[in-house]
Amino acid sequence: MARTPVQGFVAHALAASSLALVAGTAHAQSLPYGDPGDSEAISGGDSAPSGNDMGRGGSGRSDAGRSGGKQRGGRSIGSAGGTGRLKIQPYIELSQSVLARLEPVHDVLTYSSVAVGVDASLAGRRTEGAVSVRYERRFAESGNIVSNDTISGLARVRHDLIPRELTIEAGGLATRTRFDPSGASRLGLVQTGDRVAQVYSLYAGPAVSTHVGDLAVKGSYLVGYTKVNTPRLTATGLPPGQPQPQGDIFNHSIAQSAQVSAGFAPGTVLPVGLTASGAYNQEDIQNLDQRVRELRAGLQATLPLNSELALIGDIGWQHVQVSSRDAVRTADGTPVIGSDGRYVTDTSKPRQIAYDVTGLTWDVGVMWRPSRRTSLSAFVGHRYDSMTYYGSLSYTPNARNALKVDVFDAVSGFGSTIGNAVRGLPTDFTTNRNPFSGDITGCAAGAQSGGCINGALGSIASAAFRTRGVSASYNHTAGKLRMGLGAGYIRRKFIGAQGTVLEAANGRTDQTFYVNGQISGPIDRTTAFTVAVYDSWYKSGVSSLADVNSIGATAGVSHQFTRRLIGNAAVGIDSLNRKVFADDLIATGQVGLRYNF
Repeated sequence: MARTPVQGFVAHALAASSLALVAGTAHAQSLPYGDPGDSEAISGGDSAPSGNDMGRGGSGRSDAGRSGGKQRGGRSIGSAGGTGRLKIQPYIELSQSVLARLEPVHDVLTYSSVAVGVDASLAGRRTEGAVSVRYERRFAESGNIVSNDTISGLARVRHDLIPRELTIEAGGLATRTRFDPSGASRLGLVQTGDRVAQVYSLYAGPAVSTHVGDLAVKGSYLVGYTKVNTPRLTATGLPPGQPQPQGDIFNHSIAQSAQVSAGFAPGTVLPVGLTASGAYNQEDIQNLDQRVRELRAGLQATLPLNSELALIGDIGWQHVQVSSRDAVRTADGTPVIGSDGRYVTDTSKPRQIAYDVTGLTWDVGVMWRPSRRTSLSAFVGHRYDSMTYYGSLSYTPNARNALKVDVFDAVSGFGSTIGNAVRGLPTDFTTNRNPFSGDITGCAAGAQSGGCINGALGSIASAAFRTRGVSASYNHTAGKLRMGLGAGYIRRKFIGAQGTVLEAANGRTDQTFYVNGQISGPIDRTTAFTVAVYDSWYKSGVSSLADVNSIGATAGVSHQFTRRLIGNAAVGIDSLNRKVFADDLIATGQVGLRYNF
């Protein structure tokens, strides 16, 4: 049967609007519970990073190369898909850094670093993705700094096992962040001191999409694992042998999501389209054996008004439950702290219910898709026993501009939030790294879209929460200059069971605001520059005395001496403002050499 323009629009609309049926946001496949945006509709899978992109992402070190002119080094071969290119760029980097603490005390630290890494991208007919992985060893030289090593990276890969029918995708993140006992964390600062957490997150799963006559059938499954490693803090004023409490800091979790739907488009069987769906989401958090579980079933109706605009309504049933166990307690009721600084779970006691909502849900909204480059969805409804609002906007009027905005609402844990943030990034991303720590900065951009993970990393508290917020990214190319801006807001309302140590967190609300900006480009054929700024605010739900503001900027220059040898230099300034503790002000400088194999 030939498709009319209206049916063509609805086919796109149904693919994106399955959010209203299963996850409450804009992914047909997502880790629980809700996903900030449908990146797949605008991920720009036809192209891979060019390899000389200095400006898409973060602060001072592009993973795609350090040249503002022609690509140097690396290996490019034909892809397995028959079209497209596979590009692999291994490298080694040596650097010397100096760090000057200007507040609250004056101190100068120096260290040298050796790093090895690989950046790869693939844009093929059946496979697309990008991977950036780096290992760095830091050698302390002078001042109050310790030698350490770290692995950082970002990956997103998608492969069509059967074109347009069976797809498998995988992704991951490794980065470091500073944290407080409350769980507040932040990217961007030079990572020194005791309270630095290493975050790892991986996910993978298949998705199937097929037709049985006019009936469209879809199914998907995702599993994700997230781990946060924190140092063992030196005990302060505690009895010998007693570990220093870390606070409510996430340890690790496993998240699973399974979804299935079947429906037909308007004009095939009935004038309106109907789709029935079901979903199962669960995250098991190691801390106090927490569990977040969501079951949902729904029926969605789609009414096209014209070839560009459709009205969508959904009614369904939802069951959401959050539960946990208490900590082991001493005879006087004091919670027992384990050797890692986290509470020891009392598995002998029954599980306590912290949040339990069962009942009908509804959503109504509109989808507008006037062209392949513009898509807007906006929904209002009733979920989680209250009103909910969510939607997304993608606008790529040409190859020089890309805007993406997502509004989301979900109940989840830290692991699911990180997994969804990574999955919301484009598969053809290009990232930049902090020149002083080597860590991936908060935002990444692709040919037609971008995204940020800053908001998801705004808190590493273990307690489950309901999160609402908005994230936005904008990328612009003006000649050889590349500019990017990312911003967002996240509000977390934590959930803890009565009679457990998490009761103190129940109902607590914290908020995170962030802004990232960068500009980069060539100075001449062999020299390029990058300038980046960031600002983030954390507002505590306990007391305004725990509020934190971090702000900083970096500037870097790279020069290509030979085809493979690149020199770089960078300076930076970081400030951390707190109400109770003394403010920090840190200036940094670095010179280094990078060799591309």
